[in-house]
Parts: sequence; structure tokens; C-alpha cells
Amino acid sequence: MQTTRRVFFNPTSIPSLRTKKPQNRDFCNAGYVARAGLRKGNGAGMGRWRSVRKESTETGEDSTGHITAHPNEGILFFDNLFPLKLHWILRLPFRGDRSLSDLLVRFNNQTLGPYEPLSMVKRAIPSSIPLKVTEILPRLKDGGAFVKFSHQDGITAKEIEGLVTGYLREHPIKPWFNPFRRIKSSLVVGKPWLEDLYRFPSRRIRVEFCPTSPEKQAAELSQETLYSLFRRYGKIGEITSQSSESKILPKYAYVDFARTRHAIMAKNCMHGFTAKSGGGEAGTVIRLAFEPTMKSHWIREWLVNHPRVVIPAVAALVATFTVAVFDPIRTFFIKAKIDHAFKIKDNRIYKWFKSQATDIFTFRSSRAEEAGLGAIWDDRKEVIEQLQTWLMETADTFVVVQGPRGSGKKELIFEQALKGRKNTLLIDCKPIQEARGDSATIAAAAVSVGYRPVFSWMNSISSLIDLAAQGTIGVKSGFSETLDAQLGKIWQNTATALKQVALQHRKKDEKDVSLADDDWLEAHPECRPVVVIDNFLHKNEESSVVYDKISEWAAGLTTANIAHVIFLTNDISYSKSLSKALPDRVFRQIALGDITPQVAKKFVITHLDSEEGESSETPEKLTARQRRRDLEQLDECIEILGGRLTDLEFFARRLKTGQTPKRAVAEIIEQSASEIMKMYLLTVDKEGRKWSPEQAWYLVKTLAENENLRYNEVLLTNTFASSLTPAASNGESVLEALSAAELITIKTYKGRPQTIKAGRPVYQAAFRMLCEDQVLKSRLDLAILTELTKIETKNIDKYETELNSLGSLPKQPREVGPRVQFLLSKLAASQTKVESWEKEIGALKKVLTNEF
Repeated sequence: MQTTRRVFFNPTSIPSLRTKKPQNRDFCNAGYVARAGLRKGNGAGMGRWRSVRKESTETGEDSTGHITAHPNEGILFFDNLFPLKLHWILRLPFRGDRSLSDLLVRFNNQTLGPYEPLSMVKRAIPSSIPLKVTEILPRLKDGGAFVKFSHQDGITAKEIEGLVTGYLREHPIKPWFNPFRRIKSSLVVGKPWLEDLYRFPSRRIRVEFCPTSPEKQAAELSQETLYSLFRRYGKIGEITSQSSESKILPKYAYVDFARTRHAIMAKNCMHGFTAKSGGGEAGTVIRLAFEPTMKSHWIREWLVNHPRVVIPAVAALVATFTVAVFDPIRTFFIKAKIDHAFKIKDNRIYKWFKSQATDIFTFRSSRAEEAGLGAIWDDRKEVIEQLQTWLMETADTFVVVQGPRGSGKKELIFEQALKGRKNTLLIDCKPIQEARGDSATIAAAAVSVGYRPVFSWMNSISSLIDLAAQGTIGVKSGFSETLDAQLGKIWQNTATALKQVALQHRKKDEKDVSLADDDWLEAHPECRPVVVIDNFLHKNEESSVVYDKISEWAAGLTTANIAHVIFLTNDISYSKSLSKALPDRVFRQIALGDITPQVAKKFVITHLDSEEGESSETPEKLTARQRRRDLEQLDECIEILGGRLTDLEFFARRLKTGQTPKRAVAEIIEQSASEIMKMYLLTVDKEGRKWSPEQAWYLVKTLAENENLRYNEVLLTNTFASSLTPAASNGESVLEALSAAELITIKTYKGRPQTIKAGRPVYQAAFRMLCEDQVLKSRLDLAILTELTKIETKNIDKYETELNSLGSLPKQPREVGPRVQFLLSKLAASQTKVESWEKEIGALKKVLTNEF
């Protein structure tokens, strides 16, 4: 038996593993390592390895990218020689000028010399195996190396593979960087492609089926054939064939291994292999390439491809961020508005300057108004004291102050009942209700309570995003919120701020310090802030969302003892809206009407005395009685004007200009008549009205004759019960709309509407003035009579139709007779009315023809 000489392997004889001068490497040549050639020396004695000094790189022999095995030669691939996870170092531009192999050799020479990467190849090939190593090609990216060897004729490369594999199984070699996995080896059966491209290993391999020559056609290998070819290299997770409908050439399949090193071994050993079994007559060449299983933009693509999960999650994150960041800021600004922290008029320095410069900066009109209102507050002293008493009680209910416009509700609350009280909040419903669109409504509500920052414009953008998402994924994204939800957030933040302001008065040394917050607030009603809601139910006919949210929120404030709530309203039907929020509570009500004639006269005289006393240049103060002889007419004029504060103040200002009381009243009446004509009687721009001009004129004409009208009697008239205008067909809705527009005032008795009066006392005189205009009266009476005639004509047509139906019966039964007589009497009565109205219409037309 021939004795095989032991092969000694010296890694330092390989030029690539020597300590050499640093060489520059660019990004495109990532993974470059010099190729080492080994051959046997000719010296006597034991053979040794010498380096073959020829230049070669990973681009293969003669830069072809391939290595070939001649007869009696073979190639083994050893894996797990280099740390696979460190291939990312090749991507770093700041890694230095040394190659990765130089760095590993330096590190291993200093600490772990026996575990140098390529020295483990020598240990893996025992001296008993008859082979001669001719070349070693390290593959840093693949974490292994190709070992090219030659053998004698008596043994095949396949047998040598079995010997090496069996030796590694019996004598496992484990590298220092992976002590739990041994080195494996396998015979290269294909034609490996040694590329130095920017490609890195993965568990998925793309297997392309190529013909053996250009003129031939490749056969697509089945999954069974692929399994039999690749299973020897490791466990396969999945084999995916190309779709039969795909037109991509060459045909391909995907083989997914359980481990990346299994895929590396298969790729380096099987690339370029010609499959005879299942590959057709000429066979099929398989070309292998790593397929990235994780795409470069996988996060972005996952987000784009899963909108049903991503969009609601983003909406939740945005909402969470908004609550965590902006809510404390908003609560701070609301608290500042409640306790007037930024109000300059409450500043001490401002008050001092104001007291020093009172004579310079105080205007006459403000003094006159203060003096005039003083007379009214004396008359309403009981109401003021009642309000102050309610604010000191623990009862959790509303306080409703109802009265017509100009009755001084707001001034009564802030200048008298809440005078000197710091923690107050005024919410004006008028700008909130009159805002156009949801964004404007949200902005107005936020301004009223000091809620900032508010991004009302985002509501429109989020609505568009929500609409687009609903059209794309079929469900709402959750970005946009309804007006109800947005207002709920504003009121909720306001309630939080109100509670914090109320609890600021709590001290640690109090007797009831052990009480809970709610119990302490209930025991100390004097510490609760006061919320005044002005213009409640303003334009209530348009929408009730705003008022429903406000009333529900106010109910929560009162029941939780957070704040006192006072509603200021002009609408007499406020109980309908508030009863929804507190159905089991009785409201505390205060009705403010017009002031009495005596107080009204005192109010006007006080205005004049204050003004003329300031304008007097003589040291002696002259009163209005001494300077104006015509003040004796005040009693008659005030009786016409009534006790409405706005009209009385307007009257006093006219008197200051030098007009006589009668002249001033005449101009006020004339101006009111013009307003009534423009707002209620003219037919121009009728859009949005809930009444017809005929119905408004009927009330004007009737109230000019009688100051009080029966509510139900008005509803029974044909003008209200059978109006031809679609928007004015419901009589009660018409009267409520006219009451909200202040043409009339509806008085109640035990909760039910009883009487109808003029909206303002001066309107009574304006109604009479309008009725004195014969041309106007004839024109509007003509419109009413024309409408009544049409109504009766419809009734006549209805009666005639029923009579024709009864007359068409073949035999007249006896029971039909009373019905026929009833219809005939109705027909005759209607005809009589029509004839009478026609005569009146003729007379009215004659007036319109002859009069200007």
C-alpha cells in the first residue's frame, strides 16, 4: 500500500494572510481577498507547501468569475470559517485601509492563534486522505472558503468528500466565534460563480432554469427534483414555483432554507450544475442567486399595504399625543380666562393709573350710563339679592334669567349680582351659533372659553383624509371627528379647568381637609366659579347641536358641584331644551320685563342730569328741569316708549341733541315702523323665513286695534291655520318664529301660551302708524284677501268634487241626504265669503289705483 505523505499547511505562506502593506479598497470591490495558490516543493524529505506567487482575485481565473476543476481535481467548500454576521463591516466607508482578512489574522495571531480562519481548513483535512490542496479561495461574504485539490486515479472526488465529511463528523471543529456549530464541508458539483458584487447571503435562493446551449430549450424542474437536489445541504422550509401565467424568462423557482448557512452551502456547491434527471433530453443548467427576503423599504411597504391597521393606529397616536401635550396647555389658558389672570383691568398698576387719571380718561357717556343704570338697579334690588343668595346655596340646579332683548340681563348679572367676584366665565352662544361651518363653530366655541391652541382648520383636512380612507379601505380612519365630539372636548377641558380653579381655595389647615374633592365642593358653594351662558337659544330654529351640548355640559357642572350656571335667554320656551339635560330638577327662574314708567322716567332724567351737569360751565349745577321746559311731555312719551332699556337710552340720547320729547318719540316710532316693514312685511328675500307676510300683517293690524290677542284665537284664523306658504303652514311654529324675531311677545300662564303682545312697547305705536298708511294697508289687506279667496276656492272645489261623487251613484240611498245638505251649506257659505271678499278686493284695488 502506498504511503501518503502528510501535508503540512502553513497559513502564513499564503500572501493574503501575511502582514502586508495596507491596500486601498473601494466600495465596488467589497469582499476582495487575494487568491492563494499552493503546490508541493521538490526538496528531499517530507514535502511542504509553498506559495504560488500569481495574482488572482475573487473574480475568478483570468477575471472570468469562475474556477474550473480539471480531470483528477475537485473543489470542496468549507463553511463557518468566518463570522457571517460581520459582513456589514464591508459596507462601512470608514473601516480603514486594511482588508477584513488582515484584521482577523491580526486578532487571531494575538489571542487565538490556533483558531485562525484558514488554519482550520488544514485541521479539517486529515493526513490519511489522499489529496493535494492546490488552491484556497476565502469567501468572506459567505463565511467560508473554496479548497481546490487534486487526487489520484484510484479514488474519486465524491469518495474524498465522504472521507472529509466523515472525519468532520467524528472530529468536529468549531470556530471561536460560533462555538455551537461545527465546520461542514461539501463537494462542489457545479461551476461556482465568484462574484464580488454588493450582494449578501440570505435564506432564499432563486433557482433559474437555463439551457445547456443557446439553441436548446430548458425544462422547468419540478419541486420533487429540486427537493432531491438541495435537501442534502440542509432543511428546506419552502419551495415556490413560478406562476404558470408568468411570461418571465428564464423560468425560475424559489428555495427557502431554514438557515442561511445551508443556503450558502447549496449556492456555492450547486451553481452551474447540469440536472439530467427531470431536466429534459439535453439537461437543464441551474443558476443560483441569493434573493433578499427582507426588502430595503419593507417598513414603508408594510405601512402602505396595511391601511386598515395603520390609519386607525396613527389616528390613535395623534389623539394620544394631542391629549398628552396640548390638553395641559389648553387647561392653563382656560384657567387664566376664568380667574382673569391676563386681564389688564384687574391689574393693580392699571388701577392706580386709572385712579390718577380719572378726569382725563373718563368719558361723559360712560358716566351717564352708570348713573342711569343706578336707578334701575335700585328698582331691581330684590332680584339682585335673590341671585346672590342662590349662588351661596348648595342646590345643584340652573338659574335661568329670561327677558326680552334690552332688558339688561347681562348688566344685571355682571355689574350687580357678580360684582367683585373673580372666578367667572362668560360663554356667548351668539357667535357660536352664527358661525358658518364646523371649523368656524369650533373656533368660536374655543375663543369663548379661552381654549387654545385650537386647530379648527384641521377638521376639514381630517374630514378629507377620512373620506379618502373610507373610499380606499371601506371603513372610516378615525382622523375626523364630528362637531359633537369636538365641542365635547372643549367643554370637557373647560370643566377640568373649572374644577381646578374651585379647588384652589382649598387649604391644608382646614377642618374638612380629609374630605374628598367632590364632598369639599359640595360643602363650599361660595368657592365654585360662576358660568354665565348668554344668548342661550339664539336662532334656535336652525340647529340644536350647540345648545344640546351646552345644556348637557352645564348639567354636569351643577350635578358635580363644580360651578354655578346662569342662563341668559330671550326665548320663553327654554324649558324644552333644559329639561332634556335635567329632567328631574326644577329651574330657578327670574323673569326680567320692562321697567315701570316711574323708573323709566327717572332713568331718562338721570341721563340728562348727568350730561348737562358735566357740560355746565357755571359753578352752580343746573338740572334738566331748569334747562328743558319741554320735559313735562316725558310722561306721555314714556307711556308710548314703554320700559325697554334700549329704547329709553336711545330716547335720552336724542333729547341730549336738542330734540323735543315728542319729536324724538315720533322719529323712534317712524324708525321702528321702517324696521317692521323691512324685516317682516316685504316679500323681498323670503328665503329662510318661517312666516308669510300675510301672517305678519295680520298680527300688526290686529295688535294695532287690541294690545292683547288670544293665542289660540290667532291659531284658528284661516291666515294661520290654512296658509298657502309651505314654510308657514304650522301656525304654532310661525308664532314662535315671530316671537324669536321680536315682532311679538308671547305671555304664558301656568306654562301654556296665553296672550300675544307687541315685541317691544314702541312697536304698538309703530303698528298704528303702519295701519294709518292707506296705501300700505290696502296693499297688504289685498294680499290677505287674495290668499283667503284662494283658500275658500280650494274648499269649494273640494265640496264640488265630493258632491259629484255622490251624484254619480246609480241609486241615492237615504243616508246620503244629510251629507249632501251639509256640503251644500258649506258650499253656499264659502261662496258668500268669496263674493264678500271680491267686493272688498275691488275697493282695495280702487284705493291702490287712485292713491299714491
